[in-house]
Amino acid sequence: MLIPSLRKRHPPTHKPVPSFGPGRDLKFQDIETLLETYLSKQEIASIYHAYIFGYQAHAGQHRESGESYISHPVEVARILAGLHMDSKAISAAILHDVIEDTPTAKKQLRRGFGKEVAELVDGVSKLSKVSFTDQAEVQAENFRKMLMAMTRDIRVIMIKLADRLHNMRTLGAMREEKRMRIARETLEIYAPIASRLGIQAFKYELEDLSFKAIHPKRYTTLEKAVKHRRGNRKGLLKKIENAINKRLRQDGLAGKISSREKHIYGIYTKMKQKGLSFDEVFDVYAIRIVTDSVDDCYRVLGALHSLYAPIPGKFKDYIAIPKANGYQSLHTIMVSPYGVPVEVQIRTGEMNQVAEAGIAAHWLYKSGKVQKETSNWISGLLDLQKQAGNSKEFLENVKIDLFPEEVYVFTPKGKIIVLPRGSCPVDFAYAVHTDVGNTCVTARINHHYVPLQTQIRNGNTIEITTDKKAVPNPGWLNFVATAKARSSIRHHLKHLRKRKARNLGKDLLDKALHAFSLSNNTVDDERMAALLKEINLKSKAQLYQDIGLGNRMAPLVARQLAPLLDKPDNSEPLGPRSKGVRPLGIVSNEGVVIHLAKCCRPIPGDRIQGIATAGRGIVIHQPECTNISEFRNQPERLIDVQWEPEPENLFQVMIDVTTVNRRGVLATIASSLADANCNIDHVDMDDRDGNTSLLEFLISIKDLNHLQEVLKRIRSMDFVLNAKRKNT
Repeated sequence: MLIPSLRKRHPPTHKPVPSFGPGRDLKFQDIETLLETYLSKQEIASIYHAYIFGYQAHAGQHRESGESYISHPVEVARILAGLHMDSKAISAAILHDVIEDTPTAKKQLRRGFGKEVAELVDGVSKLSKVSFTDQAEVQAENFRKMLMAMTRDIRVIMIKLADRLHNMRTLGAMREEKRMRIARETLEIYAPIASRLGIQAFKYELEDLSFKAIHPKRYTTLEKAVKHRRGNRKGLLKKIENAINKRLRQDGLAGKISSREKHIYGIYTKMKQKGLSFDEVFDVYAIRIVTDSVDDCYRVLGALHSLYAPIPGKFKDYIAIPKANGYQSLHTIMVSPYGVPVEVQIRTGEMNQVAEAGIAAHWLYKSGKVQKETSNWISGLLDLQKQAGNSKEFLENVKIDLFPEEVYVFTPKGKIIVLPRGSCPVDFAYAVHTDVGNTCVTARINHHYVPLQTQIRNGNTIEITTDKKAVPNPGWLNFVATAKARSSIRHHLKHLRKRKARNLGKDLLDKALHAFSLSNNTVDDERMAALLKEINLKSKAQLYQDIGLGNRMAPLVARQLAPLLDKPDNSEPLGPRSKGVRPLGIVSNEGVVIHLAKCCRPIPGDRIQGIATAGRGIVIHQPECTNISEFRNQPERLIDVQWEPEPENLFQVMIDVTTVNRRGVLATIASSLADANCNIDHVDMDDRDGNTSLLEFLISIKDLNHLQEVLKRIRSMDFVLNAKRKNT
């Protein structure tokens, strides 16, 4: 076990700590023995200096358990010393709460311990002088600050994980509400981070301690069941280990064999996900074989499969295809002659070190490989940070990214891409490159075209077709699974929305100014500057954006910009229609700042009216729609719009078809609609009185003429009593 267990603490003392010399305070002596195994005397001296500073800074402070506060930082330092962290990290661990909980300033730490230690301490310190709207935002922003510090120095998250681990070990002293909140946060965020960094020892203990705090009775019940089975299976496991050892010797193979027990929360999760009782969970225990080389791993696997029959579909090769956190091992489940399935993990010594310590193996074993394995995820956090609109969105994206059950797929050139289970070709496209995702138009899986929302599976080869003119579809957010895809789509749509809003706002203001014989180019600069100052905007671009998003009405802005004594041409009321101004053209059924109302579903050929709606831009209705009657007395919100001669794409419309109850009616109508070149997006069926039925179709068509042709075709069927467009 990499994490040292807590030793018995000495009673706190409130006497002044002696200056550095041959003697040591008892608390520091407790950890010094561990430090001496891998650090120099000079490094230990610098850590003791940090201990003296921390002891004095926290003087008079106590934990909720009644212990002197310094006991907590010392235990955090002890956990990190067990991972052979460097002296800077150990010093920062001892000082990790002084900025947050004492009057100590970051400058003091920089002067006393150097910039490196000061930055580490600051990275794990919560924000205290920033105003937030709610507690959730506070937590999200603190989390963002910590992870951004982690991208600069991975030791920040190591200190935070050790801090959280000791807090979880001593959680019992806290009130129930706080205990539950901390436990849930640990289970949702910190245990997954430890897993993502490959530090399984941290992950397992954090999960078990959280589970124990949230469901103490379930934890106790499972713990007793595991202990009972341990006694029953001890002899059986020994027999299996002996049989494996014998077979390896016969084949001239060497391997260190040991058994491990699945942690309590892992057992609980499996029972819950698969609906199993404890007696139905067979992999409570697993056998691990550590060999000298990768070649020996596969030879051992062959020897085992010749000894016990493997269970089909239960073999996983994480050596050829490592997990996202760098984990490598061969996993197989076999049937023993005792009727009990046996899970075996086979790996090299180096792989075993990585499996136990993850990124911490960089300090334990002086290997830079692990840090390289996790660098993609860490650098990906920077992309999520840049693209997130706020701290809550960032936290949401990170949570999505922290729970991957991986699938392994291939590019056409054979490169392996690892994605979370449930991913689709759009996720794959963004994993290849953000630009590939943003311009993705079609996908092929194993050379067959598939919808973009198709879930990908292990071993799929995926090809993406792009178009430089294409942009992300907002609908993709309904089915993408990766944080990168979700944040990239939102980021692009936000910028696209702003750009389109500015262009739309500029066009609307120009049309409104036309009533005053003005335009955007002829408005007096001083008058524009005065208006911007009055409404607290920094630029005309912001003004155009506000207008385009419907937050400001173009006619009212035009009135403010026009000379005070001037009136609109011909003394017309200030409204949407001005002589000589071309209405706004509508070209598509999907917009970023121009939307087609779903209540009346206007289509090309219908008369249409635009309504400026705060936050959305312009919503297009039919003039007869009941939902726009309230705007008749707000002419400044009415926008003059018209269809472009050749609008793009298809447009959705709802039709009601009343039919005689007869077998095959729905199939016949659906076939007729397909022959008429329109798509069926949704259908509902309501049996009215036993003799007739009402079919409600949501279909996609080109325009009003196309709709009339479709209705005429349906009405010609002998079992159709009526077919009409559905109105609000």
